[in-house]
Amino acid sequence: MDPALCTGKACIRGLRFPVARLLGLLAVGETRESILDDYPYLEREDIDEALRYAASLAEDTAADLPRTFQAK
Repeated sequence: MDPALCTGKACIRGLRFPVARLLGLLAVGETRESILDDYPYLEREDIDEALRYAASLAEDTAADLPRTFQAK
């Protein structure tokens, strides 16, 4: 992360491509192949690293989720 690049958000290899954008593409069902076709400057390893980064954040943070239903 670099404060001078994408307002300090995590980016792929110093490119102006936020990790959150890549994760968002995966979350809505884009395949690795379609992402690599649409963004030829990205590499397969970039996707792997973004997923590892997200996994480390998810493991490091705990959040209380509201109950959405009542158990009977």
